[in-house]
Amino acid sequence: MRDVSTTLPRLRTDAAANRAKILDTAREIFSTEGLDVPMSEIARRAGLGVATLYRRFPTKEDLVAAAFAEQMTECAGLLDTALADPDPWHAFCQVVEEVCAMQAKDRGFSKAFVTAFPHASEFRALRERAERGLAELVRRAQAAGMLRRDFHPSDLTLLLQANSGIHAGTPEATADASRRFVAYLLQAFRAGNTAPLPRPVAVPLEAALS
Repeated sequence: MRDVSTTLPRLRTDAAANRAKILDTAREIFSTEGLDVPMSEIARRAGLGVATLYRRFPTKEDLVAAAFAEQMTECAGLLDTALADPDPWHAFCQVVEEVCAMQAKDRGFSKAFVTAFPHASEFRALRERAERGLAELVRRAQAAGMLRRDFHPSDLTLLLQANSGIHAGTPEATADASRRFVAYLLQAFRAGNTAPLPRPVAVPLEAALS
């Protein structure tokens, strides 16, 4: 007769190992190839059956949210730290620089960050918290007279759209090119550049990598 007391822990161990394998594989694929890779391909590269993947993650949305939950929490923490910074301009610049650096390094996470996930409640809550934080950083930097008055929060979406198109041959070169590009833009964003801009366009955040 099968010993259920030993079978159940083994099943739980196998399930945990499979989940970890799926998430590790998904993170690697999403980082280098984006979010459009089929679930069947992720299962194949993880060495598991498609049915096993769908038991753990019934939808692509579930998988993406789980794969990037840790990074999303780190991003929210970055914003919390910036909002506690007594220097509004330094806080604004630091967040822009670090978010763009993350985008240049891991395009999968940056796409996940700007994608709306209506059913992944925890991930959606972190994303909404990040949006509120970004808007507050903009408000504080403008109130301090450091950020040009005609800067609009949706301009950050335009920045991410532009930054996502930077490819310089190697990951290191791409990171360096992104850093230089962002430095140029931060100089343009600073108050004192008085030439007027065209009116802002309300670009939704999820459009950044469309």
